[in-house]
Amino acid sequence: MRVGHPVDESSGRAIAAMQAIKRGKKSTPYFSVGFENMGQMLAVFTSKRWELIRLLRSTGPLSVAELARRLNRDYKNVHTDCERLIAWLAVEKNDQGHVFVPFSEIIVDLQLPTQLAA
Repeated sequence: MRVGHPVDESSGRAIAAMQAIKRGKKSTPYFSVGFENMGQMLAVFTSKRWELIRLLRSTGPLSVAELARRLNRDYKNVHTDCERLIAWLAVEKNDQGHVFVPFSEIIVDLQLPTQLAA
């Protein structure tokens, strides 16, 4: 996840990858989800959702009902959280309808504002 980075950085990376492919060179795979600011990221990745991600990583795929039971949370809220995390590509659903986290790590890269001279 990249927070506070200009969109131009991602566009530039995509253009460079396409140009490398066009020249017949291999391009290193890169996947990123970007947020304009920390508030936007925290609205998606709430503390309850991080708890859900942590549990899924430690257990493997679970039904939403079993996930809600293990988290001791309401099914509807866990279902909503799963759908939101699926939309942001942090959680996926397998053929059996069980949810899981496809990544072994999630790195948050936060760009701090430029410091003005004192």
